[in-house]
Amino acid sequence: MENAWAIARAQGFVTDEKVPPGSWATSPASRAVMSANKGRDTKPERLLRSALHRRGLRYRVGIRPLPNLRRTADVVFPKVRVAVFVDGCYWHGCPEHHRPAKKGAEFWHEKIKGNQARDAETNQILRDAGWLVIRVWEHEDPERAAQEVVQALQSRQDLMAGPGGG
Repeated sequence: MENAWAIARAQGFVTDEKVPPGSWATSPASRAVMSANKGRDTKPERLLRSALHRRGLRYRVGIRPLPNLRRTADVVFPKVRVAVFVDGCYWHGCPEHHRPAKKGAEFWHEKIKGNQARDAETNQILRDAGWLVIRVWEHEDPERAAQEVVQALQSRQDLMAGPGGG
């Protein structure tokens, strides 16, 4: 068993370091897990992008739909003003899969609530600016989500090509 710990330490999976002062982490292990969380190019995002690409769609990745808004969408179709966000079940409080943290419960509850409020604000700001916002949960089937995006794009293109739409 001691040999397994030595191997894990050597490969960087386990560390004896202390949590730095001021860190929100409750332990070195939780700090390592939180540090490993990716902000972009997650597996659900890549799967959705691949499904969209297979359908012949081209898009921008990880850009701000509105230059002055400090929010980035995961997939953006600038010409027809469609922004797609792939939301993680934990970070965005999925009603189906979110499981509240047991350690630091109040902090994480407030964090998730804040994320949801920011998501709602982002949706409203983008809608007010003429954008269509599509939110996809990380657990959703990427092929089905891609089909939803395709249908939305077709509707937007028809709408924008109609009388006065440009």
